Amino acid sequence: MALYFSFFPQLIAGPIIRYRDVARLLEKRTISRHGFAKGALRFTLGLSKKTLIANVLGASADAIFNLPIQNIDASLAWLGLLTYSFQIYLDFSAYSDMAIGLANMFGIEFLENFNYPYISRSIQEFWRRWHISLSNWFRDYLYIPLGGNRCSNRRVCFNLLTVFVLCGLWHGASWNFLIWGVYHGSFLALERSRFRMLQRRLPKALQH
Repeated sequence: MALYFSFFPQLIAGPIIRYRDVARLLEKRTISRHGFAKGALRFTLGLSKKTLIANVLGASADAIFNLPIQNIDASLAWLGLLTYSFQIYLDFSAYSDMAIGLANMFGIEFLENFNYPYISRSIQEFWRRWHISLSNWFRDYLYIPLGGNRCSNRRVCFNLLTVFVLCGLWHGASWNFLIWGVYHGSFLALERSRFRMLQRRLPKALQH
């Protein structure tokens, strides 16, 4: 138990690893030169992604968002939105890359935490690809205990909104992330209705 709480690779930003998984992984772990080299490469790639790409995109997005509103036209606003969207993905996934790499160096294999979320064609699919361990944690420890899908549509919508408000706050304690959580929870609730059927009729490029 003490080793689980002190296992630093997964403490900062995930992947979120449960005790039973760590206990199982520790029992069968093997340290090898190949595993150490693979982990070192993954860690280096994650660190490079964070410092060379995510931080640069973040600075660019901040520079745009800090401009007076009258100086931001439509093209600049879209550029700020795109740079921030990629910055937050690359930032979070870089931390996961570094955690997975460090774990590999200790002979432990963590599951992948991101799976190209921006190619998703629905909000539901997005959350099967974005911060996978966090999605699974909220599903198992909050959404299902609240009733999950085993209740009325109104209650399911409430469960989804509750989960994603808290999920948004987990990503960052600010109004932006709170609104982001409400946005995702609301669209997930809409996807349970006929909206998803209409969405599936659209060309794949528009579904994204």
